[in-house]
Parts: sequence; C-alpha cells; structure tokens
Amino acid sequence: MTASAGARRFAVLTALCLGLAAVSPRSQERTPDFARMLRQQAETDQAWREASDGFMRMEKITYRSKAGDLDIPAFVFQPRHLGGSKGYPALVWVHEGVRGHLDEHYIEYIREAIDKGYFVIAPEYRGGIGYGQTFYDAIDYGGREVDDVVTAVGVLTAKYPRVDAARIGVIGWSHGGMIALLSVMRNQTMFKAAVAIVPVTNLFQRLAWKGADYRHVIDPQNRLGGLPSEKPQVYKDRSPLYSVDKLQIPLLVHVARNDEDVNIEEGMQLVDALRSRKASLAQTKVYDNPPGGHMFDRRVDSRTWQPENTPDQRDSWNRVWTFLDRNLDPAREGSGPPTPSPTR
Repeated sequence: MTASAGARRFAVLTALCLGLAAVSPRSQERTPDFARMLRQQAETDQAWREASDGFMRMEKITYRSKAGDLDIPAFVFQPRHLGGSKGYPALVWVHEGVRGHLDEHYIEYIREAIDKGYFVIAPEYRGGIGYGQTFYDAIDYGGREVDDVVTAVGVLTAKYPRVDAARIGVIGWSHGGMIALLSVMRNQTMFKAAVAIVPVTNLFQRLAWKGADYRHVIDPQNRLGGLPSEKPQVYKDRSPLYSVDKLQIPLLVHVARNDEDVNIEEGMQLVDALRSRKASLAQTKVYDNPPGGHMFDRRVDSRTWQPENTPDQRDSWNRVWTFLDRNLDPAREGSGPPTPSPTR
C-alpha cells in the first residue's frame, strides 16, 4: 500500500473509529459499500503482514464466538523466538470504533508489546467493517460483541500452549474500552489486569448528549429493545459505570478533558466512581488538553505509522506499560532482538 493510499484510508478509518458520534441520519440511510470494505480489509491485512516481518510472528485466525452465532476473525501476534520454559503473558487487544477494525495506527504499539514478551490477540468483533454484510449487521452494542472478545481468552490458551492462562490482560480504546470494561466486570476471574483508554462509560449520558438519532448508529437492529426510558435495565447492563462494584482486578483508566467523542462529563463519572469505590484496584489519569483529544494516545504519521510522540502520548503509554508489566510480568527471554520503542 502506498503512502498516499495509506493517508487516505487513515482519514476515512479515523472518522469511523471516533465512535460515529457525528454521523447524521441521512448518512446512515446510504447502503454501505461492502465490496470497498472488503478491499480495504485486504489492504489492512497486507499492511499488518508487512509490519510484522522481522518484528513478530503474525497469523489471521477465526473462532466461533461463545454466543454461538458467528465466526470471529482475529489477528494473533507472538514473539519470533519462544525461549525458555516460562509461560508468556497475553493481551486481548480491543480496537476502537462502533464500525471499526484493527487499524494500522496500532502497529508500533503491538510491536512494543511483542518486544516486551507478550502474545497479543486482536478480535475483529461483530459489527465491524471488512467482513461483509452479515457480520456488519450483527452489531450488538455492549452485548454479544463482548462475548466475541472474551472468547479469545479460551482460544489463546487452547491454541497457543506457551500462553500462561493466569497472566492474561485486556486493553481497549473508546468503544473497545467499554468492551474491555464489560469483559472484566462480567468475567471477574478471567483476566489479571485491564486497561481502558477514553472508554465509553454511560449510555444514558451518551444518548442524552449525542441525541436520539445516535441510538440508530449504535443499535440499528434494535437489539437493545427501545429507548433508555423504555429499557433502563438493558442500558444499565451495557454501561460499565453501573458495574463498578463488580471490579475484582487491577484496572487503569485514562480520559481527556478535550475529548469530543467520550465527553469528559461522561468519562469523569467512571473516574469518580473508581476513585471512591475501587481505590485499591483502579489507577486513573485525567489529561487536561492533550493534542488529539479522543485520539491523543494513538495519533500517528499516516505515511509511516510512527507515533506523534507528544508528551501526553508518551506519558500515557509509559503508564500503560508500567501497569501491565507490573501486573502481568512479561517474559522477555527468547523474544528476539529488541526493537526501538516508539513511546520511550
């Protein structure tokens, strides 16, 4: 893929990954171009193969979601050389975007995870782009998409025997951050640590601020069954804020005051709840005005996929790696020659 093509795709996919908060009803009436999405996914797959060469081993697999209705594609990355007898920790890497996929802006960060000695599995959960209309229409916001993600844990331990089942973490951004939070709150012993960056927190707040039309973006098939006033328990069950008391493992959360997707008024509800009720488990950080707002920690050069390396971006990633390394204790032996860290 050429640099100019990568830049064009980066602009399009960034808009998709911002949670579609600004999508108008008229734009939703257009039929999605599934053929174009499939071509773009093929380009993305090839970009990940090229990015993996010389840095890590990559394969694309599929597995049946524990929901029982859909096969889920997933990227799996592992160190090139597996040495020693010690098991390896793993990360379930949950991409952002109601209509998203594993974008290339994660390349340098996944490389760093592999260099540290982690396995990484990145589920392409239902509702995303690039896998056809049936997959796209299966969107289930805060529902079966969470099943798609947590099923990856069993896939890791069954298919990759070098993964230590006792040292699996989950990390997600925005909508993926919401999925990461729901994953650990619904499966309290499955993961050892979790990270959620600018996560969607409270669907009541979100719909109130984004407007009634936003419900058709996140729930075009009406799987939630109606408005929050009609189905309050469904919306509570799919809002991490209302499950804070279920948290049983260490959690790191970062939010940004200039976030125009997950507004700070939504993000701070989770931060305040964690600080008051789960202070011994949760670490939180509020960034005042980071360049990029909602995307501050993932902004990269679309020609090279190198991080912008702003102070806030570096600070966030340094905190993420420190937190994960402390809780998951990555094995570094046998992971191959070190690669330059983009965030140090």
